[in-house]
Amino acid sequence: MDKNYAKELISMKSEREWIELKENWYNRTEIGEYISALSNSAALYKMSYAYMIWGVSDDKHQVVGTTFDYDKEEKGESLKHFLSRNLTPSINYTFQELTIDGKRIVCLTIPSAKIVPTEFNKERFIRIGSSKEQLRKYPQIEAELWTKLNNLEKTIINTESPKQNLSFNKLFVYYASKNIILNEKSFKDNLSFYVPNTKIYNILAFLMADENNIPVRVSVFKGTKKSDNLYSVKEFGNQCLLYAIDKVLEYCDVINIIQADETNRLVERNDVPLFDTKSLREAVLNAFIHNEWLELNAPMISVFSDRIDILSYGSLPNGQTIEGFYEGKSKPRCIELANIFLQLRISERSGRGVNKIVDTYGKDAFDIEKDFIKVTIEYNRVLAHHMSASEQETIEKVSKSKKHMDDIVSEMRNNPNITTLELMSILGLKKTSIQKYIGMLKEDGVIEHVGATKKGYWKILV
Repeated sequence: MDKNYAKELISMKSEREWIELKENWYNRTEIGEYISALSNSAALYKMSYAYMIWGVSDDKHQVVGTTFDYDKEEKGESLKHFLSRNLTPSINYTFQELTIDGKRIVCLTIPSAKIVPTEFNKERFIRIGSSKEQLRKYPQIEAELWTKLNNLEKTIINTESPKQNLSFNKLFVYYASKNIILNEKSFKDNLSFYVPNTKIYNILAFLMADENNIPVRVSVFKGTKKSDNLYSVKEFGNQCLLYAIDKVLEYCDVINIIQADETNRLVERNDVPLFDTKSLREAVLNAFIHNEWLELNAPMISVFSDRIDILSYGSLPNGQTIEGFYEGKSKPRCIELANIFLQLRISERSGRGVNKIVDTYGKDAFDIEKDFIKVTIEYNRVLAHHMSASEQETIEKVSKSKKHMDDIVSEMRNNPNITTLELMSILGLKKTSIQKYIGMLKEDGVIEHVGATKKGYWKILV
């Protein structure tokens, strides 16, 4: 849980059936009962998680800090071991410390019940308002809970991956590039890559795998409609989703031509980008994070002569209202996927992405329907109204050069001793082209050659 989301939970006017606030209270048996109650209530209210937060005054919901110790031992047994031993089925709850307004708080994140109700010490609990009660005393609510669990809404967490022979080497490299080291033994559990209570890979694991057969494409049209001629289709998918998104964003950077505005020029010209880079980045990231991935359809990105359309599948998630959406109240469709982007600092849960797009392009940039959300990023043309053929050709050339350089770096990463002749053979490029691209990569500080010309090796610097 990040600090902003914790603040949002604390600021709610009253406790919900899936939130419990405490100050310094400790009773290990009752904590276990609360976990059962909150987990079952989260399932009842279609929430992915429930929460207990220590360090908050129960009456005024003010952050006051806490001395609560979740590592405390009692009768020679730690709290965590005691809870895990008595919870059925086993659920991946987590304790976390945060500092808000200079005060220590402790957050307990509790997964929603899956398949069967969560019980503690062979008893099932539920929340009735803000009270913790035994579920068996409320047969109608128990029946409703079982109905919800038996008709469990499909998610990318509880749905099996179409392939089970998955590898995650690229994911490890990506995390390492952000100075985060994944634990080889526990990362699959920590990142929720299994269908709950199994060791079967789910769709989230499929999205993050080295190979996933999910096409991620950018289609470039010559005109303003999809019925116009298709100029090119760029394929960036079939690999770990994080890399595919990076490639999409890189390509969009290529499209963003800097225009010279010499209107009312006095001293120097004014450079005007074709579109707002930050708005497009937020639109692309939101599309991938909030996309409905169950059918394995990636967002559609269409480049026209006057705009870029970014379309993601599925409408507003988790009962989010349109008003809340425009106010920037972030409600991820899949919190586990959103958490990966948060861990890697690719995105944040502040909701500022939507606000940024609205501030720049207005609410009309969004088209929200029952089965898709489309964001339109219009071009800010200085002179012409449409992308010219020469501009499209320039973009195409730059894009091809970028791909060739990416391929060279990839080959050097796989074989640091690779030669120019070997690169020519693998990539099908002329010697002069290989030498030109290597020179550009050196100049940009991407690679360097270490040692003698014939006996040295290539070092990747980024």
